[in-house]
Amino acid sequence: MANFLIVEARFYDHLNDMLVAGARAALETAGHSVEVLTVPGALEIPGAIALASESGRYDGYVGIGVVIRGETYHFEIVAGESARGIMALTMDGLAIGNGILTVENEAQALVRADPAQKDKGGEAAKAALALLAIRERFT
Repeated sequence: MANFLIVEARFYDHLNDMLVAGARAALETAGHSVEVLTVPGALEIPGAIALASESGRYDGYVGIGVVIRGETYHFEIVAGESARGIMALTMDGLAIGNGILTVENEAQALVRADPAQKDKGGEAAKAALALLAIRERFT
């Protein structure tokens, strides 16, 4: 059994609830334990994962959040930098599934977040599980 940390940027409660539910279900169905940590926004997800990794308590991570395009360039910064941060940590050997939705509108987010539809939270958890298995194969 592995220990996973879901780091969620809790900005859109109803969407996050669905994403976390999907991620939790995938991890628990696979027989792993899950904790959830809440951060202010998607930009804080990679930093929180980096800090948590220093504890040695977790085998893998799932980043959960929703970034909806607005009227300013802020969307591009948040979407790009949160993904870049997660990718950098993954390249350093952490098993991380990226479940940060970057969408044009709430309707797109609802379809992707809903475990009964696209289940992107569950898919992110499965990505983390796959990376953990790959890391274990080579260590």
